[in-house]
Amino acid sequence: MDIKQLKFLIALDETRHFGQAAERCYVTQPTLSMRLRSLEEELGLELVRRGQRFEGFTEAGQRILAWARTLMAAHEGLYAEAAAYKGQLVGTLRLGIVPLASYDPMPLLHHLRQLHSNLRFQLSVLSTEHVLEQLASNQLDLGISYLSHLNDQMFESQSLTETRMGLLFDQRHFQFDEQELSWERVADLPLGLLTGGMHFRQSVDHGFRSRGLTPRPVLESDAVHLLLQAVNAGLCCAVMPLKGGFDALTEHSCLLPIQGGRALAPLGLIIRRTAPRLPVAEACFAEARLLYSSK
Repeated sequence: MDIKQLKFLIALDETRHFGQAAERCYVTQPTLSMRLRSLEEELGLELVRRGQRFEGFTEAGQRILAWARTLMAAHEGLYAEAAAYKGQLVGTLRLGIVPLASYDPMPLLHHLRQLHSNLRFQLSVLSTEHVLEQLASNQLDLGISYLSHLNDQMFESQSLTETRMGLLFDQRHFQFDEQELSWERVADLPLGLLTGGMHFRQSVDHGFRSRGLTPRPVLESDAVHLLLQAVNAGLCCAVMPLKGGFDALTEHSCLLPIQGGRALAPLGLIIRRTAPRLPVAEACFAEARLLYSSK
């Protein structure tokens, strides 16, 4: 067994496709398949379900995959730890962020990059549930997510900001005289909303329900860019974070505050308490704590 076989296994899980996994790992597909079969023979286990194409992992494969991720993190951490000991911070920070977060992580990442020029960043947009799942399974190093029901024994967090809500609309299609809109006013409009189950949508639903309102959205989607396209086309308006920069997307975009509109929980930066924790993740978390603990 060698580290490349573990990389191949993880790449296959992330791409769900033999050809794409091979391309990501800069090898041919036959080479990748041969090395994975060699790993299966060494372990005496079937890890991958194969048909005409990739069909998923066996139960044993799922368990081995979890160990592969841990070993890869330890491998990368070893080199990162050695570099950190020499005063260098290197590696890739894997950051998961919830959709419609009202926090812009770029200033923090830019600051870290200025301090440590060899840093790289990998950003993923995920639901709160998936951010926590991937933090726990070492698929992410840090998460920016809502802090409701956070397990303090598993995760350490730093509160970042409160998320206030507004109504995003295109001024070519909608006009409002008010400077701030009531939930009652918003409920009567054609709305585009994130799909149910996502934290921001839950907060929107709470805003309506707490006032006895039942809106009927004309569009629901788990993709923010589709909601923005619908707003631009005049199909609907959308409830969005006030500080998300959505009003600057086009010259016709406008965002009005909603009275009492705020997410049920603050956004926070989250790191798991257990090892492995890469030096790059700990440095970023420490920097955020320094910046926001005094605010």
